[in-house]
Amino acid sequence: MTNLEEVLVALRRVIRATDLHSKHLAKTTGLTAPQILLLKTIKDKGEVTIGELANKISLSQATVTTILDRLEKRGFIYRERSKEDKRKVHAYLTDAGTSILKDAPIPLQDQFARQYNDLQQWEQTMIISSLQRIAQMMDAQNIDASPVLDLGTLDRQELESKN
Repeated sequence: MTNLEEVLVALRRVIRATDLHSKHLAKTTGLTAPQILLLKTIKDKGEVTIGELANKISLSQATVTTILDRLEKRGFIYRERSKEDKRKVHAYLTDAGTSILKDAPIPLQDQFARQYNDLQQWEQTMIISSLQRIAQMMDAQNIDASPVLDLGTLDRQELESKN
């Protein structure tokens, strides 16, 4: 196998691993990775605004609102307007939201983050540099992206809900 083929196979494996994990999350919890990430963030933060959630997980407020709408319809969260500042809306977990998190598998990015953090600094820098170069070579360096793996599932759902 040539070096180019090895690179393409490695990229395909990363894409495939992300896709398989996304399907596993959907099958075991009925949730996407961004939905689980939002639930975890609400649980960790307690009282949290939509803006704070968006900043914490690097998604737009509009995307976070769309995800929260779905989670609220399923009874995993509820939202309440702030008593101190009526412009702010806080999201809270319901008992069902807490329960589903207990059974949810570890998000792929958490698993990746643990192993990445165990690497030497030079290895981390090498990975960052290589991936940034790959993004540039694929003309993807200007694509808006958040540090959430499995976001492709969210994008498909958003497209389906708009049609």
